Amino acid sequence: MPVFDFSDAPVKNANPECTYTTFQSNKSETSPEHPIMVLDNTEKEWEHHSCGVFTNPNKRSTFEFAVESGAVKADILQIDSRFVSLLRWLGENHINVRLSGSNRTDGYAVYKIREIAFGGGTKLSAEDGFLQYMIDRLLASSAPAEESIDEDQDEVGDSMKLTSLQSISDFMTCAGRTLPENIRLWARRNLAVARSHEVTPEERRHAQRALSIMMNIQWKTNYFESIDPVEARRILDEELYGMERVKQRIIETIIQINRTHTLPAYGLLLVGPAGTGKSQIAYAVARILKLPWTTLDMSSINDPEQLTGSSRIYANAKPGIIMEAYNMAGESNLVFIINELDKAASGKGNGNPADVLLTLLDNLGFTDNYIECLVPTVGVYPIATANDKSQISAPLMSRFAVIELPDYTSDEKKIIFSRFALPKVLKRMGLQENECVVTDDGLDALIHQFKDTTGIRDLEQAAEHLAANALYQIEVDHVTNVTFDTEMVQKLFS
Repeated sequence: MPVFDFSDAPVKNANPECTYTTFQSNKSETSPEHPIMVLDNTEKEWEHHSCGVFTNPNKRSTFEFAVESGAVKADILQIDSRFVSLLRWLGENHINVRLSGSNRTDGYAVYKIREIAFGGGTKLSAEDGFLQYMIDRLLASSAPAEESIDEDQDEVGDSMKLTSLQSISDFMTCAGRTLPENIRLWARRNLAVARSHEVTPEERRHAQRALSIMMNIQWKTNYFESIDPVEARRILDEELYGMERVKQRIIETIIQINRTHTLPAYGLLLVGPAGTGKSQIAYAVARILKLPWTTLDMSSINDPEQLTGSSRIYANAKPGIIMEAYNMAGESNLVFIINELDKAASGKGNGNPADVLLTLLDNLGFTDNYIECLVPTVGVYPIATANDKSQISAPLMSRFAVIELPDYTSDEKKIIFSRFALPKVLKRMGLQENECVVTDDGLDALIHQFKDTTGIRDLEQAAEHLAANALYQIEVDHVTNVTFDTEMVQKLFS
């Protein structure tokens, strides 16, 4: 058999009834060079678009082409290990599909599968677009381990969300062992509860809701692509002026990914006065890592149950904020931005929210009281912010690389105001730069006005005030432009 252009060598399926071998692939897109499967074309070359069904009494390991002369079968020679369960499901349910492929010397390379309606065939799921959704999810997943490729025969919305029991069941079957083992077993148990008539309707509803949440999350591996340090620096420069040592320290912390291809052992704890850009840095790091992000505002969390969710024994039970964050992100690899970590110990009688954070940060897995399943946390990168690190417990501090942000100097504040804050406001209000001018002495007066405040938030609000006053004078007093000198600045902000 010719050698295929895949990262790992083909893995032979152990079952002698099966016509195909499987190959390991983590490609996120398919093409004739990187197909989903390869069919036998020794007796006949197949058309680019060919219709039919997958069929075989034992392993569904052939495809029956619908041609003018009748039906012609072709053995499957090779298949991406991620698609084994989907292939079997298509065959067992006699789903009519259209293949898009290319004839090669080693076979007909199939790189697209679409569901079609002909001959009274059935649909894969009650949800429209399920097959394409399923293929996209499988392409986004990682290849299952070699020892797991031979599948167990006993496996049984909005914007294509899995909400109905039928679509959830179909997804579980087609996803097969691309799901983490513990989640796959958990899903089977909950599907049984959701379908049972021996439990209360409330229990069935909770089980279905939990399934919908967990099956709509893309469970990824802990492999991360290398980052480009030049691009990382560019992104940090966009969000933060000056603070060169801070930027260098951030890049040094996350550049470890380039060697290990895993997240750094420690998250980032950004400590500094209010308004120094801690949150902007956190968002910038999420961009560098190319991960979705979510925020936890510890100042508004005073009960651990807000993080861990409530037990299903209650009628109004629901998942916690952490599990909802996974759900909103749609994947298990994400950045948790924990704002005001120094307020995490302010529990009110029912425990300490900081203790819950420790389980999230230890990368050993997190259990939500509502979901009742150990959720992988190896793909979670925490970035916390705080104003006063003395209020953070030692166990929490030990989970982070601490980076302290100094306040801006007067000269830095002048540059930030004139180059960034004021131009941004003028552009938003539709003003030209020459319509609102601040003289050098006016700028000195403005910075002096806010000398006792930290960060640049007050300066950003001052830019808003100046621009609004200029616009008022232009529109009402019909002046062509406004220049703010020391006297005008003092008068405006007195």
